[in-house]
Amino acid sequence: MPKVKAQINIENVVASATLNQKVDLNAVVKGYPGVEYRPEQFPGLVFRLKRPKTATLIFNSGKMVCTGAKSEKEARRAVMKVIKELKKGGIIIISKPELKIQNIVASASLGGMIDLEKSAYTLGKTMYEPEQFPGLIYRMDGPKVVILLFASGKLVCTGAKKEQDVYDAVHKLHNILEEQQLIFYE
Repeated sequence: MPKVKAQINIENVVASATLNQKVDLNAVVKGYPGVEYRPEQFPGLVFRLKRPKTATLIFNSGKMVCTGAKSEKEARRAVMKVIKELKKGGIIIISKPELKIQNIVASASLGGMIDLEKSAYTLGKTMYEPEQFPGLIYRMDGPKVVILLFASGKLVCTGAKKEQDVYDAVHKLHNILEEQQLIFYE
C-alpha cells in the first residue's frame, strides 16, 4: 500500500453511439440554429450541451461521438439528452442507441518525485527519450492503458474503457514504483 494516496481526476470520457438509422443533419440545423454544421469542412454536426458540458458529433449515418464528459454516467446522460433534444426538434428516432465507451483520459498525482531513468529500465514496455519528450511512456498490459509519467510524480492515463481501469492502473503503477524504490517523497 503506497505511503501517499494518489489524487486521480477523470478529465475526459469519449463515448460512441449508434442510432441504427440515417439522420437528416440539415433538418437538425433548422430545428437548432445553435449547432455547428459546415459540411464543406467536416461531415459531422457539432451539438454542444451546457449541462453536462459536452460536445456530440452527429453524422448522417446515425453515428454519434460524445466528448467532454467527466464520467461514464455523464457521457450516457449527454447522449440521451442530445437524442431527447433531437426528438423535441422533430427528428424521428426509432430505436434506443447502442452506446460504447471508447476512451477515458485521466490525470493523477502520486505525491512524490519519480526517477524516470531507472523506471524506464525497471518497468519494461516503456519509451523514454528526455530530449524528445519530458515524460516516460509506459504501456501497461492489465488493465490495457498507456501512462505518461513525469518526474514530478504527475501522470496522464489514457486508453481505459472503464473508470475502474484508471483507478486500478494508477494504483498498480504506484505500488510498483514504491516496491522498486523509484518514487521518493519529501
